Amino acid sequence: MAKAVKKQALGRGLSALLKDPENDIQSAKDKNADKVIGNIVELDLDSIEMNPFQPRTNFNEETLRELASSIKELGVIQPITVRKLGFEDYQLVSGERRFRASKSIGLKTIPAYIRIANDQESLEMALVENIQRQDLDPIEIAMSYQRLIDEIQLTQEQMSERVGKKRSTIANYLRLLKLDPIIQTGMRDGFLSMGHGRALITIEDQNIQLEIYETILTEKLSVRDTETLVRNYNTTKEVVVPVKKEKQTEELPIYVKKGVSAFSEYFGHKIDVKVASNGKGKITIPFHSEEDFNRIKKLVEGGQ
Repeated sequence: MAKAVKKQALGRGLSALLKDPENDIQSAKDKNADKVIGNIVELDLDSIEMNPFQPRTNFNEETLRELASSIKELGVIQPITVRKLGFEDYQLVSGERRFRASKSIGLKTIPAYIRIANDQESLEMALVENIQRQDLDPIEIAMSYQRLIDEIQLTQEQMSERVGKKRSTIANYLRLLKLDPIIQTGMRDGFLSMGHGRALITIEDQNIQLEIYETILTEKLSVRDTETLVRNYNTTKEVVVPVKKEKQTEELPIYVKKGVSAFSEYFGHKIDVKVASNGKGKITIPFHSEEDFNRIKKLVEGGQ
């Protein structure tokens, strides 16, 4: 606990240093730059502007509220990253969800890493950091890769090295951008998975793509069912819904039905419970972020 307090005090001390006009650090060569660059600094939220290069465009309101609740209870565990624009003027590079959640609960400051970067470097940092660390939807990831190609002139091989992904993985994401825009929107809204999208890519006719897309939604087809439908279409040129085997669902015991709502209420998530015929079962507790995981962990530790 003492170590955490010391870290916070250091951040406030560096924050005061940055507010001194005589220490207006603009480059890594400036006086006291080594004390600030790469260290955690407590910055005023009002001094940070949003990042125009941010690849994420969709923010789930429910998960933002959960993150805000976690921050209110535990604080901001992982600092955001900003770049310095001018005296007491910063721009967000990564950590927009933490930034938004902190503002929503009325925090005045936030821990941040300060970087010195030009626009191109800031764009690359934002794209690469978000691809690596955030739960972007498949189309947002694909668009981020495409921007790295178009605006930073990175090759797929170079991107593979920067983001730690196989070249084939990057190629698969980029191919999603060939889908009809309506299907891309469906993927962004969570109606389709990347597996569905990859199956549809093999259909060149976008009208057929859309027909199969509608079939996936109305018939609630799995990725495997979709792959079968597409494979059959490529052979017969007819869109035929594959016959699905009916699954025999097992009824949950009464004691589980009565208790599962209490679990869900306690952990703040819908809890999934499965019970086998021999009476053994499994409880699954979902979480949406590192902060949410730590919130649940604290609940468990508090109940011991």
